[in-house]
Amino acid sequence: MTRTLVCALALVCLASASLACGAHSKQTQSCAPGTFWDTEAQSCMKIVNS
Repeated sequence: MTRTLVCALALVCLASASLACGAHSKQTQSCAPGTFWDTEAQSCMKIVNS
């Protein structure tokens, strides 16, 4: 019984910590081949070779 309560408390604390951390709320953007992630535009942009 005690082990179950300790495990449940640990899971609740871990979930609370992950929700409180704002850095983990952003997902990594994956762009198609031939494009790159533009952080200012917040979208994939085509790679242009000049």
